[in-house]
Amino acid sequence: MIHDLSHVVSDGMPVYPGDPEVHVEAGLTIAADGVDVARLTMGSHTGTHVDAPSHTVPGGRTMASVGLDELVGDAIVFRVRVGEGETYGWAELDPRGDLPETLPSIALISTGWDAFFTDDRRRLRHPALDPAAARILIDRGVHVIAVDTLSPDPTGGADFPVHDVVLGSDHLIVENVRGVAALPDRVRVGFFPLRISGDGAPVRAVALT
Repeated sequence: MIHDLSHVVSDGMPVYPGDPEVHVEAGLTIAADGVDVARLTMGSHTGTHVDAPSHTVPGGRTMASVGLDELVGDAIVFRVRVGEGETYGWAELDPRGDLPETLPSIALISTGWDAFFTDDRRRLRHPALDPAAARILIDRGVHVIAVDTLSPDPTGGADFPVHDVVLGSDHLIVENVRGVAALPDRVRVGFFPLRISGDGAPVRAVALT
C-alpha cells in the first residue's frame, strides 16, 4: 500500500513566516489557448519539502548534490505527544530506553501537528525537537529527520539549533510531512524532490506498507 505523506500544493496555502507566498493561477486556458497550463509561484520550501545543507550552512551542499539514494530507505517512526510550543527530547523519543544503538537512515517524527497545518495560530505554536536529541539521532545513524511541523526548531526564532546540528553535519531535514501517525513503527519511505538546484525543494513523500 502507498501512503501519501505530502500536503497538497495549492493557491494561498500556508508557508513559513516570511517565505514567498504560493500562487497557483491560470497561465493558459483551453478556451483561449487550447490547453490548460497553470502558472506556479512559490518558494523552494513550500509545503512538504526537503532542506539541503545550504539552507542554513554557508557553502553547504545544494539539492544538486543530494542523491535520491539519500532520500529513500528504511524509516523508524517516533510518536510524541507534547503541547503547544513545548520541546521534546530523547526521553520522549525513547520513553522505554530500548532503542538500538544503530537506527535506520530516516526518522519520521509524528507530533500530530499536521492536523493544524491550516490553523493560523496553532500551526506556528508547534512542538520543537531538542537539538541534543537530534544529535543522538544523527550519532545513531539517522541521515534524514522528517517532522510533521513547519520546522524541527521553534518557528519565529532567530536561531535554528536543530538545523545547525543536522544540516551542519551534512544531513537532511524534511518538513511538513503528514499522516505519519497512521504508519507502523518501521516502514519504507521515499522523498522525491523536484530536480532543482538550490537550498531545498518540494517533495512528494510516500511510505510503502
